[in-house]
Amino acid sequence: MRELRDRAEILDALYRFALGQDLKDRDLLASAFAADAELDFRPAAARWGGRPPVMTGRDTIVTTILAMFTDRVDTTHQVTNPRIAVDGDTARLTALVEAQHLLTADHDTFALLKNPYDVDLVRDGQRWIVHRMRIANTWYTGDPTAIFG
Repeated sequence: MRELRDRAEILDALYRFALGQDLKDRDLLASAFAADAELDFRPAAARWGGRPPVMTGRDTIVTTILAMFTDRVDTTHQVTNPRIAVDGDTARLTALVEAQHLLTADHDTFALLKNPYDVDLVRDGQRWIVHRMRIANTWYTGDPTAIFG
């Protein structure tokens, strides 16, 4: 039973990350991450010439994402194909995430991304939180530079 609960909670961490962005919900987004978490979007951004820094720390991750999207970009994220491996109090999750980004003022300016995620998680009581997240990109359409700079 614990294994099933762990698997559900591990996947929920990724759902909290995705939905926190879509709802622009600071608390929900923050609940996905460990205080010392790392988010590496460089592999995805490299596909269109972007060069973002690695985001380190829950507060930095949340503040950076919300500052980039709030009142500027509408997003929807869909998570598919999750694979989970649990090892005690650590876990690894891989998944595909389709992320739609549209400028709030002009939905004709958009970027639709299909991104493989590679996520390391740690147990935090009864829930799981992201310790490291690496986001790559398989394909995109639209103009990511208009969304991400």
